Amino acid sequence: MSEAGGCRGCGSSVPQRAPWSLVAATAAFCLVSATSVWTAGAAPMSREERQKLGNQVLEMFDHAYGNYMEHAYPADELMPLTCRGRVRGQEPSRGDVDDALGKFSLTLIDSLDTLVVLNKTKEFEDAVRKVLRDVNLDNDVVVSVFETNIRVLGGLLGGHSLAIMLKEKGEYMQWYNDELLQMAKQLGYKLLPAFNTTSGLPYPRINLKFGIRKPEARTGTETDTCTACAGTLILEFAALSRFTGATIFEEYARKALDFLWEKRQRSSNLVGVTINIHTGDWVRKDSGVGAGIDSYYEYLLKAYVLLGDDSFLERFNTHYDAIMRYISQPPLLLDVHIHKPMLNARTWMDALLAFFPGLQVLKGDIRPAIETHEMLYQVIKKHNFLPEAFTTDFRVHWAQHPLRPEFAESTYFLYKATGDPYYLEVGKTLIENLNKYARVPCGFAAMKDVRTGSHEDRMDSFFLAEMFKYLYLLFADKEDIIFDIEDYIFTTEAHLLPLWLSTTNQSISKKNTTSEYTELDDSNFDWTCPNTQILFPNDPLYAQSIREPLKNVVDKSCPRGIIRVEESFRSGAKPPLRARDFMATNPEHLEILKKMGAASSIDAEDGLRFMQEMIELSSQQQKEQQLPPRAVQIVSHPFFGRVVLTAGPAQFGLDLSKHKETRGFVASSKPYNGCSELTNPEAVMGKIALIQRGQCMFAEKARNIQNAGAIGGIVIDDNEGSSSDTAPLFQMAGDGKDTDDIKIPMLFLFSKEGSIILDAIREYEEVEVLLSDKAKDRAAILKGKMIPSYIINSNPEMENEEQPSSENDSQSAEQITSSSQEVDLVDQESPEESSLNSQPESLSPADMDNAASVSPSEQISNPMENHETTSLDGECTDLDNQLQEQSETEEDSNPNVSWGKKVQPIDSILADWNEDIEAFEMMEKDEL
Repeated sequence: MSEAGGCRGCGSSVPQRAPWSLVAATAAFCLVSATSVWTAGAAPMSREERQKLGNQVLEMFDHAYGNYMEHAYPADELMPLTCRGRVRGQEPSRGDVDDALGKFSLTLIDSLDTLVVLNKTKEFEDAVRKVLRDVNLDNDVVVSVFETNIRVLGGLLGGHSLAIMLKEKGEYMQWYNDELLQMAKQLGYKLLPAFNTTSGLPYPRINLKFGIRKPEARTGTETDTCTACAGTLILEFAALSRFTGATIFEEYARKALDFLWEKRQRSSNLVGVTINIHTGDWVRKDSGVGAGIDSYYEYLLKAYVLLGDDSFLERFNTHYDAIMRYISQPPLLLDVHIHKPMLNARTWMDALLAFFPGLQVLKGDIRPAIETHEMLYQVIKKHNFLPEAFTTDFRVHWAQHPLRPEFAESTYFLYKATGDPYYLEVGKTLIENLNKYARVPCGFAAMKDVRTGSHEDRMDSFFLAEMFKYLYLLFADKEDIIFDIEDYIFTTEAHLLPLWLSTTNQSISKKNTTSEYTELDDSNFDWTCPNTQILFPNDPLYAQSIREPLKNVVDKSCPRGIIRVEESFRSGAKPPLRARDFMATNPEHLEILKKMGAASSIDAEDGLRFMQEMIELSSQQQKEQQLPPRAVQIVSHPFFGRVVLTAGPAQFGLDLSKHKETRGFVASSKPYNGCSELTNPEAVMGKIALIQRGQCMFAEKARNIQNAGAIGGIVIDDNEGSSSDTAPLFQMAGDGKDTDDIKIPMLFLFSKEGSIILDAIREYEEVEVLLSDKAKDRAAILKGKMIPSYIINSNPEMENEEQPSSENDSQSAEQITSSSQEVDLVDQESPEESSLNSQPESLSPADMDNAASVSPSEQISNPMENHETTSLDGECTDLDNQLQEQSETEEDSNPNVSWGKKVQPIDSILADWNEDIEAFEMMEKDEL
């Protein structure tokens, strides 16, 4: 029998045409079959301690749930710092985050099945009565289709699933007559108009009362949605169809999934983050396993488990192979470009990818799950919580932490797969950190900044729906739960759907149209439900041996450079060498290359994979033309276009490659993050606004400065020390909404480049820049302007020449001959030196008197000249020791140097700018 039709090594076989409920149930059995076979690797935790921790989780849930019911209900969420409810429209808008709120008592609905899991059946019965009595689903409010589906529809279906289970047991819910299911059906019909698109992908938002496109709906104009938003519907919609017999819900969700599958990038088999719901064009072409895509992959695999359609498994395995080929850089998971999968799209990871180790457990790929989970745990131990985003060298990128449950989810699944008590200790750490740092008198507050421990007045509904559920299950024994958890599958919001749905109302089930069962490639099903006795043969320390090399990976990472994790290993087995990481100057890499194919079958396999990757990488590098970066050129005195900063473009606003460049003076916005209405519109009116990255979407920043009258915007990275020298540029993405209203150009500068502009403002106050697709010739920049002679002539001997005084300005200035010395990138001038007179005929005497120079310490250096480096052996090396110290000394220039009245024509001095022109040409060759 083909292993594609059964559960590999689980002790129970599945006939090739067996009922799919048996397939799903067997898959669930595989997930937990390891619990009893693992006893080594960490000190076992006693049953008493596990019970104590489980009781602690119950008390924490009571604290959060009780305060919500006391201070917030019937509002959607609790504001734990002010002990009141968050009601849409009554609190300042938080942007897209508020789209989850629909005035339907969100936290109560999201917590329904958690009450049953935690054995709070009396409270569950009371909660169901409150939902039926108080909740209104017909509110005039625009909500997220995605969030409403996973939290509200999923919450109602999870509540219904456990309500009928309790009713069958005969003690509770005897009065229940599918009322929650009827509410779910009502909500399902309210969401269906969102699918009224040519592609079948749903609109991202819908008005619960008025639907889509009606004037009073205030929605329906969006063109883009995220992949996860359109691809995370099948479980809830299919369950609703299977429960009610109304097939339309599952049909619509399947159509959306089918469209996403057809639009995948065929050569890489990856999907982008954002897609146009009308045309199917990818808007954001970066791909990863975190925000924007995460649950799309999750639902492909779980749809196979719940519904038994093998096409979902085939799709998942195809995507998973691409993920492990391109995105997985153990233990990191880095976004790549779907058309250029060997090119990383960013140098940081977001917290939502913490779910992926749990999904890998369900897939059966344990080793990378252990590696990534351990890396995340090391980050948590450093910051107490997982930052919303962190860099590849484990520095904080976005400091917030809204009490996300994904890491706890993966911890639970890894414990169920391995039985390793190490993961109980991990869960204990999570409990301690929540109580120590997030607990407040009225609940648990999200972290505004994990570095400072500051709080945010926010307690999202998913905290009660998921966090306490996974933590309790982690420590609970089977007898602690009043029902068999293995009879259910978790949705992405941890709601429970019964596996028996696979055999109910199957009229909409579709046969795999791409291949018959007998034609499926068995290799696609490798590690899909492994037997743990085969996975860990005679090696009870298997998981520990994988974790051990990662124990100090966070502390050993260099603070400035990106270091491959395998280079920081000091013990244990090393991950195989990847083609993209290979460095011909690294002796260790060369030694690994020599061993490939000679030492063992594993080495031979690594060698074959390495060569395939090298061929693919070489082919892509030859075929793919990468987009050049944009340029920010400082054109004001004393720079005059000689400082060019590498900038990243935006996916919205004025396209500088198609339109004329934008020129203007810069001004800092207030607030500096640009996330709200500017308080200094007069300062940015008609200027190019400087904004700091973080706190909100790029498009929101653009709208705020545009509304204040800015003619352009420069976003400066808030990650101190970041530089285009060491990190690839990326395009600033939109916010999932229509961004056609943004008309101004927007560019992105890393911290190092941005600081050059900020330093220039501090020195010279008025700084004018040019935003363009590439650096402009200074002949064009300075056309019609008078050029000081010190720009034309850079001979140091000029300092000793006698200069005409300002008192003799009626006489012709002595012409200073130019030496063969090239013009420096930045001239040496005093901060007090005045700007060029705007009149081309002459310069004022004051201008002529003020010419001077600055000391070398006041120079602004070329950001392209100093590169941060990382030693090949993985050791952190002080950047200062890697740069050659400057030994040249410069004499003070004559403070009385004046500018000649007659200026050399611009064409005749271009020969003196060879160095700059070469720099501009190099700028054009730079790649993202």
